Amino acid sequence: MRGAVKGVVIGGVCAAMLGGAAYGLYNVASALSGDGGTGGGGTASVKSGPPGADEVKDTTARFFAAWEKGDAPTAASYTNYPQAARQLLTAYGDDAHIGNVRVTPGAATGTTVPFTVRATVSYGGTSRPLAYRSSLTVVRGETSHRPLVDWRPSVVHPELRKGDTLVTGDSAAAPIQAVDRDGRVLTAAKYPSLGPVLDELRKRYGDKAGGRAGVELDIRHADTGGTGAADTPLLTLVKGRPGKLRTTFSASAQAAAETAVAKYPNASVVAVQPSTGEILAVANNRVDGFDAALLGERAPGSTMKIVSAATLIDNGLTSAGGKAPCPATAVWQSQTFHNLTGLRANENATLSESFARSCNTAFVKFADDVSPDSLTREAEERFGLGRNNWRIGVPSFDGRVPATGGPDTAAALIGQGQVQMSPLNMASVTATATTGAFRQPVLVPLSLDGRESARARGLSSGTVAQLRAMMNRTATSGTAAPTMAGLSGSIGAKTGSAESDGQAKSDSWFTGYRDDVAAAALVQDGGHGIDAAGPIVASVLRNAR
Repeated sequence: MRGAVKGVVIGGVCAAMLGGAAYGLYNVASALSGDGGTGGGGTASVKSGPPGADEVKDTTARFFAAWEKGDAPTAASYTNYPQAARQLLTAYGDDAHIGNVRVTPGAATGTTVPFTVRATVSYGGTSRPLAYRSSLTVVRGETSHRPLVDWRPSVVHPELRKGDTLVTGDSAAAPIQAVDRDGRVLTAAKYPSLGPVLDELRKRYGDKAGGRAGVELDIRHADTGGTGAADTPLLTLVKGRPGKLRTTFSASAQAAAETAVAKYPNASVVAVQPSTGEILAVANNRVDGFDAALLGERAPGSTMKIVSAATLIDNGLTSAGGKAPCPATAVWQSQTFHNLTGLRANENATLSESFARSCNTAFVKFADDVSPDSLTREAEERFGLGRNNWRIGVPSFDGRVPATGGPDTAAALIGQGQVQMSPLNMASVTATATTGAFRQPVLVPLSLDGRESARARGLSSGTVAQLRAMMNRTATSGTAAPTMAGLSGSIGAKTGSAESDGQAKSDSWFTGYRDDVAAAALVQDGGHGIDAAGPIVASVLRNAR
């Protein structure tokens, strides 16, 4: 927001601890003379169990009444975190300019009370009605033993989270009408995964798209990552004039991606056009709302073998038709590596066969022949990864392939250890492997704001021919064949799974290409690559236009 709007940060509030020891029916406390005492050392009963129905009703009524009057100190006094509550409730009236508040409670469920808020937002001579639903829970104060509202920011508005602020004023950026490469309008209502992306695009390019700012009630988010997260509009008081912003998205590819990730929890996918580096689709299906497609940092498992295979070829250690034996186990510096259950050993395997069958031990065996920084240099110099210099148009993670010794040298070759990637990174890896040229992914043209593109020298034609052949073999007769079956055109793929500490199941990874579309997907706790990530990628490749 511009102007003299003051942002008040919502304090970091934790839910009140409701330990089992706190819940008896009653505790008997000794009282000296004074409140509730007998004056002669008698006793007074102090409730310590969950608040009863009458207590819940009385506490919420008092809290709501003070809130309606704009009396933040009194309303806050009925909560278990009065300082944080007072801060936000004060901002509610002063900085968000919300008045004429009317709160209507619904039927309580135990100690939880749903309610509806109707109010008016007024700024610069303009007023607009505001209505929403939220809920609160009444708990027993740990020291006061009073029934109190269990304070958290969502009590004030369901979309508020730790560190957020509520402000009303001139919008920080002009609205945009984002369109895809063919001029089709992109909205968060139609493509839910694009909500955060469109907010960021507005923040960065609203003033460059020819629009005019309006007046809004916004949630201003805490800047936890140093990127300055875009405001989330809640209510428009005065409409701005949107400017048209052309993106690289394909509406058909985005629709396919949205449909595909909806079938799996914690799923993310990115599709790019290898010939240009343009991002065609970004989709996430996550309860936490995190954009793992662009910002995720997870071990990519065997999808990393695309980079590893290129490393072996470019360093003259083997070739697609050269030897890459696949023993049952491989030991590197006292750490034993295994293959997936059911994979038969083959001491005479070629690199192409070990790649297509996703043999871990074949790659681990080359750890003796590569230097600790061989994979790092290949990732940075050939694939453009890990230099933290991608400028796609919104925040993104550029991959991480650190030069490490010890067991991590072997683990990195199979996408474990300290290697970290996002679906965007792996889609770019596939695009580079199939064209030989690293083209930094983009969402909006670099010329829009003079961004400098990241650069890498790419791959030789000989390496590209071998990688394409190995990925095609994987897609037609290897581990990816069941998933890629039925796809026409020039196709290739690589499956992957990656184990992380504390996970019951491995992460499912899959990356592939069909003609001039490359896509990569991650499903956390999704199992093997073909279990979850594979069907997502195949669906995007099948339907992207």
